[in-house]
Amino acid sequence: MDHSNHVRLTEAELNPANLEGATIYGPGDENLGSVSHVHGAGTSAQVIIDVGGFLGIGAKPVAVPASQLDFMRDEDGDVHAVTPWTENELKSMPEHRD
Repeated sequence: MDHSNHVRLTEAELNPANLEGATIYGPGDENLGSVSHVHGAGTSAQVIIDVGGFLGIGAKPVAVPASQLDFMRDEDGDVHAVTPWTENELKSMPEHRD
């Protein structure tokens, strides 16, 4: 996926309403998972990503800082993010528990 034409979200747009459900792509544009929920807003928010699994079953929730993800909107207005982490790196993170 070519992200060069996608518009980066501003800090004010980094909120649960915009981020929940966003797809997370890895360094090779592979689909790593999606945002299940968000704690807080802005670059200090904690983004909970469901990694792995199939159709949400068996996925592991991990928490990462919003500042470590590059959130953007595509041509259709859909929000997604790109991360330098691989699926295995995300899966090796501690499981998030609310």
